[in-house]
Amino acid sequence: MKKVLVIEDDPEIVNLLEIHLKDLNCEVLKAYDGNTGVDIALSHDPDLIILDLSLPEKDGLNVCREVRARQGTPIIMLTAKSEEIDRVLGLEMGADDYITKPFSIREFIARVKAIFRRTKMIEDRITSPESKTFRFEELTIDIEKRKVIVRNDKVELSPKEFELLTLMAAHPGRSYSRSDLLKLIWGYDFDGYEHTVNSHINRLRAKIEPDMNNPKYIKTTWGIGYKFNEEVII
Repeated sequence: MKKVLVIEDDPEIVNLLEIHLKDLNCEVLKAYDGNTGVDIALSHDPDLIILDLSLPEKDGLNVCREVRARQGTPIIMLTAKSEEIDRVLGLEMGADDYITKPFSIREFIARVKAIFRRTKMIEDRITSPESKTFRFEELTIDIEKRKVIVRNDKVELSPKEFELLTLMAAHPGRSYSRSDLLKLIWGYDFDGYEHTVNSHINRLRAKIEPDMNNPKYIKTTWGIGYKFNEEVII
């Protein structure tokens, strides 16, 4: 049973989402303000967070920032049409998807199923049963345990950072455009959001690269996008 945390201050929306999440055999945790949402997220380790941007006590962007600093739980943001700038900021902070209010329940369920499905699909695509661990000089990636070790220290990555790293590490030397990565990792065509890929790559580099100014693992392919350096294969 998947555990889903809904952080939303409108009880009617919470109750509606709870009904349909339970139809998906999910356990539903509820918070009606940002501070409580952060507390539950960090203490209960949910499989998915549904996060409204406009919350009392602590807004959704700050909730996203605090949760992302501590754990990699996937996050779907609920936004109003007028909150486009905040939506972009949320995606750059590590949110996995967004839904604009008002939304249909059919769309909501489709997005939730996509989040649950995407990690497994990506893992199945990027690795064979015989190859669950990648080793590159001082970098080790354990696919099954979703663990990354850099210079003998464990590094905490968000789900999207982990998926970006494992996708490229599974295909060293192959260049991916920003549009390619949006489609493969986010699973949707976010027109105009290529900078979201740049933000995630920058955060990933900050966590795994010994020198941000001269990356060893994730190289920029000028005019195309990014690739994993094939010269670091052991």
